[in-house]
Amino acid sequence: MSQEHNQEKCHKQEKCERQENCEKNRNCEKKENCEKNKCCEKSENGENDLQSLIKALQEENEVLKKQAEQSAEFKENWYRSRADFENFKKRNNETRKIAYEEGKLDIIKKILVVGDNLERAVATVADEKTKQGLEMVVRQFKDTLLNLGVTEIDPIGEEFDPSKAEAVMMADASEGEKSGTVKQVFLKGYSLGDKIIRFAQVVVIK
Repeated sequence: MSQEHNQEKCHKQEKCERQENCEKNRNCEKKENCEKNKCCEKSENGENDLQSLIKALQEENEVLKKQAEQSAEFKENWYRSRADFENFKKRNNETRKIAYEEGKLDIIKKILVVGDNLERAVATVADEKTKQGLEMVVRQFKDTLLNLGVTEIDPIGEEFDPSKAEAVMMADASEGEKSGTVKQVFLKGYSLGDKIIRFAQVVVIK
């Protein structure tokens, strides 16, 4: 009996040990599986977070790239508009200058006839007081032309210059006169800077 009892007791102990080992193994496996699952979840979450971050950075980079392109375009348009405006100002100033000069020339040409008539009157008037009055008006007229930048062309005694005068007649040379010089001025010429307003009409010695 004692031996059977001992054997039975041994069997029970072995059975308990097996059950205990099984429980331990199950617990270990569960724990290991849990840790693996947690690691996998962490890894997956980490990968997802990294992918999200990369995507966000790419989107932000695209936004910055578009903003940089727009900024460059706005800057280029601004420079172009400024250049166009400066060119417009230059053209406008040039147009105004040309219009002013043309208007000025037109007025000067008209008043030159008045000066011609005044000088003819001085040459023909007999009364001395009247002549002095006319001479004073002629001087004022010439001063006005000078203030406008107009220069008188009166080449008498000078060598004939076709760029300033027009030969309307040829005359024989008198004693001491040189061929090709201006003997007489029928009508004085005038210039404004480098521009001839009116050519002088002269008689040139043959």
